[in-house]
Amino acid sequence: MNYSSIISTISFCCFSIATNAQIIEKKTSIDDQTKMSITIYNNDLALIKDQRKVTLNQGFNHLAFRGVSAKMKPETAMLRSLSHGKGFNVLEQNFDYDLLTPNKLLDKYLGKQIHITTTNPATGKQKTEKATVLSTHQGVVLKMGNRIKTNPSGQFIFDNIPENLRDQPTLVTQLNSATSRTQQLELSYLTGGLSWKADYVAELNATDTKLDLLGWVTLNNRSGAAYKNAKLQLVAGDVNRVKKQRSPRSQEMYSFAMAADANPMSEESLFEYHLYGLNRSTDILNKQTKQVSLLSAHSIPVNKELVLNGSQYYYSSRQGQIGQKLKVGVFIQLENKKATGLGMPIPKGIVRVYKKDSQDNAQFIGEDNIDHTQKNETIRLKLGNAFDVTANKKQTDFSKRNHILPGKHSFESAFQIELNNAKPEAVTVIVREPIPGDWEILQESHTHKKIAASTAEWKVKIPAESKTVLDYRVLVQY
Repeated sequence: MNYSSIISTISFCCFSIATNAQIIEKKTSIDDQTKMSITIYNNDLALIKDQRKVTLNQGFNHLAFRGVSAKMKPETAMLRSLSHGKGFNVLEQNFDYDLLTPNKLLDKYLGKQIHITTTNPATGKQKTEKATVLSTHQGVVLKMGNRIKTNPSGQFIFDNIPENLRDQPTLVTQLNSATSRTQQLELSYLTGGLSWKADYVAELNATDTKLDLLGWVTLNNRSGAAYKNAKLQLVAGDVNRVKKQRSPRSQEMYSFAMAADANPMSEESLFEYHLYGLNRSTDILNKQTKQVSLLSAHSIPVNKELVLNGSQYYYSSRQGQIGQKLKVGVFIQLENKKATGLGMPIPKGIVRVYKKDSQDNAQFIGEDNIDHTQKNETIRLKLGNAFDVTANKKQTDFSKRNHILPGKHSFESAFQIELNNAKPEAVTVIVREPIPGDWEILQESHTHKKIAASTAEWKVKIPAESKTVLDYRVLVQY
């Protein structure tokens, strides 16, 4: 580009901005909207793509893009023409989120004159006077003639609405357009105030061997804008963001029954995350919580486990009695595989589990969090602690032994775990002991399995309404 072209361009822009005061503001609202797309992330962040048909003047325009999110991040806003991109240039944009309210209107008239109309309660006659707004801090202070009044009664009358006070969040732009034809404009921006989470409702069968699982996506819109007929997508994964420096369950079961035949969302990989898309358009209104179906699977095989977890602290010191009526955790485990009816990346959320009683009423039996779970992985849920299965644990022997290396320690200790079963049927309890250092089981009443470098596991069967004792002796070296 030669110097004359540059000078001409600068002159045109300066002229356009200088004559801005004489140009009538064009407005576009959601009535002009042709397409709305929303991508919501896990951490109170959403990407909005708002397409509208707008007719601009050829040359300079002052465009007010109404109905945007009140929590827009204006530094991320990008307005472009999809149909007439050549010659379309945004010169300036301002995000007006100071919304019209009686208090804000008074604030804008500080030091200016308004009118106030009062009614005589005895005669019913109205009187209108001029007043100057002196203060709106902790109340209203007006000067009316030679009088100063605080919080006067009456109706305030204003000449007009200030330009920077809007009835709804608005992105105001100054732009050049090469054509006066109707264009397809797209405004994209990031915003807060939109969030989603996954919740799951599961029902165990009578024998605790299978469950039905329904996944819900719960959307929460507190952005200050409504999104009509929107294409919805959700991103599951931990998207990195630069942090600024600091300056009712019965309804769930009803939903489970109603949504059993709902179509699940589509799913695809996106970078190192997963993208879920609703297969239809939906409305997400402001200050609304909406639920849509994520997945539905039936008769998923599960494995129930009763687990007693130990601790490391009692392997290097004398303890004696360790605990009476220790809690035995109840877990269920399922495989996220296609063969089980799942086999898709599952977003993190809370799984709430129910089971029907003898009267065929679904009762809540526990809940647990799951993290993002890829396909072919195991989902393990702790539902609570067993009521009828408990354990008593004590240390029956302890001694220090000489280590072959100076400065090292060896401890030999023996333990007895009494497992009690008050149920009318036999159960198996998994005893998991985290043992520190280098360890060796010297004696045991039941055969253990080394499931990790520092973990021994015993599977102990307990007859109905009876007890079983697990004895073992271990050598620990540091």
